[in-house]
Amino acid sequence: MAAGYLRALSGGAVEVRSAGSMPAEQINPAAVEAMLEEGIDLRAERPKVLTTEAVRASDVVVTMGCGDTCPFYPGKRYEDWVLEDPAGQGVDAVRPIRDEIRERVLALLTELGVEPVGG
Repeated sequence: MAAGYLRALSGGAVEVRSAGSMPAEQINPAAVEAMLEEGIDLRAERPKVLTTEAVRASDVVVTMGCGDTCPFYPGKRYEDWVLEDPAGQGVDAVRPIRDEIRERVLALLTELGVEPVGG
C-alpha cells in the first residue's frame, strides 16, 4: 500500500522499490480492494524479497517491523513505520491501516520536498 501511494502521490518524482523480508505468496486481497477504492490498482504487483542491492540503491528505506532481518547500511535514512498488520484481515479492518499509510506517505513526501499530486 505504501509503494502504491508513493508512486501515485509523487507523480513519478520518487523511484519506488517495494519488497519484504518474508513476502507472502500474493498481495493481501483486502489491501488490493482497499487501494482500488483510492483509485490505485495493485493487482499486477507481486511480492518480492528485499535484497541488499535494493537497500544500497535507496536514499530512504521504509521498514514495517522487519527488525534485524532488514539489511542495514550506515548513511541511509531509515523510517520504521509501526503499523497494524493487515494480513488475514478484511477490507473493513484494512481501511484504517491504508489511511494511516497514506498520511505517513504524505508526510514523507513533504520531508523529501516533493509536492504531492492530488494529495
